[in-house]
Amino acid sequence: MPELPDLEDYLAALRPRVVDAGIDRVRIRSFSLLRTYDPPIEALEGRRVVAVRRLGKRLVFSVEDDLHLVLHLMIAGRLRWRDHGAPVPGRIGLAAVDLSVPGDPEAPGGALILTEAGTTRRASLHVVRGEDALAEHDRGGLEPLELDVETFAAQLRLENRTLKRALTDPRRFAGIGNAFSDEILHAAGLSPVRRSHQLDDDEVTRLHAATREVLRSWVTRLREETGEGFPEKVTAFRDGFAVHGKHGQPCPDCGTQVQRIRYADNETNYCPRCQTDGKVLADRGLSRLLKDDWPRTVDQLEGA
Repeated sequence: MPELPDLEDYLAALRPRVVDAGIDRVRIRSFSLLRTYDPPIEALEGRRVVAVRRLGKRLVFSVEDDLHLVLHLMIAGRLRWRDHGAPVPGRIGLAAVDLSVPGDPEAPGGALILTEAGTTRRASLHVVRGEDALAEHDRGGLEPLELDVETFAAQLRLENRTLKRALTDPRRFAGIGNAFSDEILHAAGLSPVRRSHQLDDDEVTRLHAATREVLRSWVTRLREETGEGFPEKVTAFRDGFAVHGKHGQPCPDCGTQVQRIRYADNETNYCPRCQTDGKVLADRGLSRLLKDDWPRTVDQLEGA
């Protein structure tokens, strides 16, 4: 799922292309995508885009007459920038928006195309009128890059959750998901299963600093990679990650094999030496299967 750095990269690429551009036509191929009927999607056509912003993990396209198009990419949704009128891809294409050149409603600009890989359609599109209706899509999480350490600590300690869950809870922090929570916790040297109420003030300060550093550095890195182009390789698995998606590979800090906890469609990646004092966390599936053969420590894992 695109997270804060990915979405900021999208926004930086979208603004010069769509703000002050007129919406010529909206083409919906997958009708499971559109979750509202009033105002109708056709109400956007002929109107000008006045702003593009992020609302947690949602992208909001604000249009004249107080209309807002709210897009949630979910796990596999991605945006493409193509020529005006370009066809919507047959297998993965969900929709396209044809826009004029910003500031010149008579000149055809480009097409913003929405795709979604896989067979499960989870991406959603809402059209709402007014800020009150838009606020209903706000999960309430605070922007992590805007928080001082005291506010961050208060959000973290609202409930006694695991750190992994606390960071990814959209009611607490906006824009952090599975991938960047792994990277943040590794940078902070904290276990994903530690409870938020167990952290002392120094550990909270360390987690706050790691959150800001990881997110800021990746926003900068992605913008440098994209440049004046459009993001084409938005993924949860990046070469520069320390632990996320790196199961079995060496931790860049200590060389220990990165481990994982798998659950449902997600997994948590961590370094047992840097984050869990050498303890290998139980994986729900494998630890039950292997029972006494499941390694409990790094030394057992490495056969020391």
